[in-house]
Amino acid sequence: MAPTKKRNVSSKSNAKRDKIDLEGVVERILESRKHANNVFDILEFLQSEKEEDVICAVNACCKLFCTLLERKDLFIGKLPGEDASLNGGHSAEMKYKIFMRHRYNSCVEIMLEHLNHETHEVKESALCCLMKFAEGQGQHPLEDLDWSEHFSFPRELIQAVVHNLLSQSSDNSLLISRFQEFLEMEDVRYYVMSSIRENVATVMEKNKGAVLPVYQSNVFILMSNINMPSQNSELTNFMVKQEAKHEDWKAAKLNDHKRAFERMWLGFLKYKLPTSMYKKVLVILHESILPHMSKPTLMIDFLTAAYDVGGAISLLALNGLFVLIHQHNLDYPDFYKKLYNLLEPSVFHVKYRARFFHLANLFLRSSHLPVYLVAAFAKRLARLALSAPPTALLIVLPFIYNLIRRHPSCRVLIHKPTLEDELLEDPYVMEEEDPALCHALDSSLWEIKTLQRHYHPDVAKAAMLINTPLSEQEDDISEGLEITAYELMERDLKLSQGKGTPLEFETATHLLKGGGEVLGQHFCLV
Repeated sequence: MAPTKKRNVSSKSNAKRDKIDLEGVVERILESRKHANNVFDILEFLQSEKEEDVICAVNACCKLFCTLLERKDLFIGKLPGEDASLNGGHSAEMKYKIFMRHRYNSCVEIMLEHLNHETHEVKESALCCLMKFAEGQGQHPLEDLDWSEHFSFPRELIQAVVHNLLSQSSDNSLLISRFQEFLEMEDVRYYVMSSIRENVATVMEKNKGAVLPVYQSNVFILMSNINMPSQNSELTNFMVKQEAKHEDWKAAKLNDHKRAFERMWLGFLKYKLPTSMYKKVLVILHESILPHMSKPTLMIDFLTAAYDVGGAISLLALNGLFVLIHQHNLDYPDFYKKLYNLLEPSVFHVKYRARFFHLANLFLRSSHLPVYLVAAFAKRLARLALSAPPTALLIVLPFIYNLIRRHPSCRVLIHKPTLEDELLEDPYVMEEEDPALCHALDSSLWEIKTLQRHYHPDVAKAAMLINTPLSEQEDDISEGLEITAYELMERDLKLSQGKGTPLEFETATHLLKGGGEVLGQHFCLV
């Protein structure tokens, strides 16, 4: 017998036919229970290799099971096995509910698998369908409990969604950004934060705390998408509204939200992170994390570990430490010593140079700092200025001048009388890590005098200010923080082009017009 030939039908017409067929199947199942077995056709399409078929099946499942949840046509309580339900003394209606509940569970499992599908459209459809299931389960619980004493929320389903979003092998940043819409709901946000904390603890302990770049990146993206409320009155948007004791629900209390938020971040940050991850966390720490924590000082261990990484990460860590010291009365005696040791030649070339000097300006603004400490910073910056690029020098020189203005006792660095037979040797010890032992007050700012012969005229002009009494008003360093070498060059070129060469007070006119007559008259007179 010859094999049957498949009809050559375009994928577009197939998708349209399948969509119509699936919609008809759903309608028949909802109209009459005698078509219940047709649900297997939908689940078969749900596992198809064709993207169009899967998306159509997802939509069909969403409509079918959301309707069944509303009708309460799914078994409620501890689900018995299918074989046991068939052999037991259950009524026909109960057997139907048990059957459809098993199909619903199978559908949820397949949807969760599709969150790791290779196609984003399938992932997104599955995610939206699962969240509709969660909403349906919240309003029509599948657990047999006294809901006047308990709070109804599909915790297990949310945990399963979070587990699949936090993949260890694939970057789910795009799917997580789609999930952000659901994080705006208070109860979803609360249980997602709890699920993240549990998931991180399980995965990291299983991997013995090893760095998992893809997984930790997914976790960070999901956590950073959480926007915390600032007042109890803002907790109004809930996916599931509790009929009784809503005000006693943890998801409806700001303090419980803060506690869950704090535990989530501390649970994530206690493990070693990829180097790039430290930067991402520290950049948002003082604005997006610390203000929403119940006890911000618990971040001290993470910030100390981040400082030990070195480079720009140390600078960003000191920013967080300063917030804890200034706003939360944290006692951290080595803060300025650590800041002093960050002053290295590389600080003029890192990405966060502008941020560094902005923060350093804040850290050194207090007039209560000891003179030796301010003098050490001024001297170290002056020594580093000898090898700094012009863009950095236009920040460093005003920075040093501001330090001297705030602390008049440091003027000894400028006006230091010397004897004729005194050896011209700088007592300052650049290699000393402790600012109290570097002998900065015994030295002078001769480096600025040297910069008066700098090749760039703006730098030389800025260095010349040391020769005149400094004004009481501080220089604004914010204007030069972001300037680049290209912008500096463009600015110099525009200045040179804008200036015309002065020739004469009154512009000459008709110099050549009619010149022959003028010359003729001149010769006649001669």
